[in-house]
Amino acid sequence: MSQALPFPVTPSEFIPPGSRFHALTSPFPMKRGGVLHGARVAYETWGTLNATRDNAVLIVTGLSPDAHAASSAADPAPGWWEPMLGPGRPIDSGRWFVVCVNSLGSCKGSTGAASIDPASGRPYRLAFPELSIEDIADAAAEVVRGLGIERLACVIGNSMGGMTALSLLLRHPGISRSHINISGSARALPFSIAVRSLQREAIRLDPNWNNGEYDDATYPESGMRIARKLGVITYRSALEWDGRFGRVRLDESSPFNGQGGEEDPFGLEFQVESYLEGHARRFVRRYDPNCYLYLSRSMDWFDLADHSGGDVLAGLARIRVERALAIGANTDILFPVQQQEEIAEGLALGGARAEFVGMDSPQGHDAFLVDYDRFGPAVRGFLDSL
Repeated sequence: MSQALPFPVTPSEFIPPGSRFHALTSPFPMKRGGVLHGARVAYETWGTLNATRDNAVLIVTGLSPDAHAASSAADPAPGWWEPMLGPGRPIDSGRWFVVCVNSLGSCKGSTGAASIDPASGRPYRLAFPELSIEDIADAAAEVVRGLGIERLACVIGNSMGGMTALSLLLRHPGISRSHINISGSARALPFSIAVRSLQREAIRLDPNWNNGEYDDATYPESGMRIARKLGVITYRSALEWDGRFGRVRLDESSPFNGQGGEEDPFGLEFQVESYLEGHARRFVRRYDPNCYLYLSRSMDWFDLADHSGGDVLAGLARIRVERALAIGANTDILFPVQQQEEIAEGLALGGARAEFVGMDSPQGHDAFLVDYDRFGPAVRGFLDSL
C-alpha cells in the first residue's frame, strides 16, 4: 500500500491509493438480517462542492469497479471511466462535484467478505452477512449525507449500479433531483441469473475455494478464470465477437500458442480464446472470490417489484425524481435494452420527465465502458440541461 490506512487490510483487498473512507453507522443493519460493526465505504471525489451544496453527482458502479472512476491529484492513474469524467468531459468536474463510491461488499476498500471481522480479528469470509443491493444503496446514502449533501443533482448508475441507484432513490426519497440509468435494470431476469449462477458454481466447485477458506497460496484461480470468461462472453455481443475475431487462429507469437502441448490436445487454438484467457488472467488475484460471490448473488435477489406487491412498474412509479434518462445498448444480452425502456416507463408513471435511449452500439453490455462516442453525448446532454 502506498498510504497508511486507518484499518487493517487483508491480502485479498485491493484499494486504490486515492480512496477516502466513510465510517458507516455502527451497527449497520443489513436487509436480510445481521449487522456490521465498524464498517466503511471507500469513495473518491472530483470537482468542488458549491456553497449551496446542490451540484453533487453520485456514481454507483457495477460489480467489479473500484471508486477510482477517473484520474485525480490523489491518484493520477487513469480510472475505469476516464473518458467520461473530468474537466470538460461529459460528467464535467468543472461544474459538478462528483462522488464515486465503491460498493459495500467489495474488496476495493469498502467492507466485504475479505475485510477483517472485528469480532474475530480474521477475515469475514462466509461469516459476512447476506448482502443485498438495498444494503449497498443504504451505504452509499450514508456517504452522501456524510459529505453534507442533502440532495444530489443526479445519481448515475451503470450495470449493477443501475440497480443500486433505483434502490437508493426508492429507499431515500428526495435524495436526488434526477437520475441516469445506464445499462441497468429494475430486477434480475432469468438469463442473467442463470449466467451468474454458473459463474458462482465455477468458483465454488474449485477445490481451492474450500468453502471460502482459501488464502494466497490456495486461491481458487481456475474457478475465478472460468467465472470471468463467462462474464466477458456476456458483456459483449455476438456481432462484436464475429467482427473482431472471426475464426482467426493463434499465430506463433501468441503467448498462448500451443500452451497445452501434447498433454492437452484441447488447448487454446483461436484468437477469441486467447482474448478470454488474457482477460481472465488480469482479473484473477485482483478480486476476492468470496466478495464476487456475495455481490453476484445480490443482483439475482434484486427485484423492485418486491416493494410494490409484485409489480415492477408500480415499484418504479414509487420513485420520485424530476427528470430521468435510461440508456442501453441494443445488443446487450445481460441487461437487455427492454429493461432500460421499462425503467423510463416506470419512472414516468411516478411523474418524472423520463427519456429512454437505445444505442445502436455493437459492443453489448460493455458499450458504456468503451463506446464513448455514443454514450458520452447522451450523458453530457442530460447533465448540461439540468
